[in-house]
Amino acid sequence: MASINVYSVNDQIIKEKDCVTKIGLSCVLEAFTSIFKTWNISNKYCSELVVLGKVCHSALVKRTLENPLLKGLNLVTLIAKSIQTWNNCLALIDSPSPSA
Repeated sequence: MASINVYSVNDQIIKEKDCVTKIGLSCVLEAFTSIFKTWNISNKYCSELVVLGKVCHSALVKRTLENPLLKGLNLVTLIAKSIQTWNNCLALIDSPSPSA
C-alpha cells in the first residue's frame, strides 16, 4: 500500500509542477539513458533538465522506477545515478564558459 501512496505523491508533484510539459521527449530519453546506461548527457539537454528543476526531475525518476517492468533493478544505484546526472548538469550550467 505504501508504494501506491508514493506513486500518488509523485503523480501529484508531476501534475502540480506541470513537469511533463516543461521538458521535451528527446531530453527525457537522453537523461534516462544517462541514468540507466551511459552517464552521458549533452549540454543542451543538461540545460533543459536544470530548467525543469530538481523537484520535477526527482519525481519523474521516482515514478519511472516504480514501473513493474523495472523490478529487480538496483534502485539505490539508479537513484544515485539520477542524483549524479542532476549534479553534473547543474555544475555544467553553473560553471562559467571558457573565454574565447
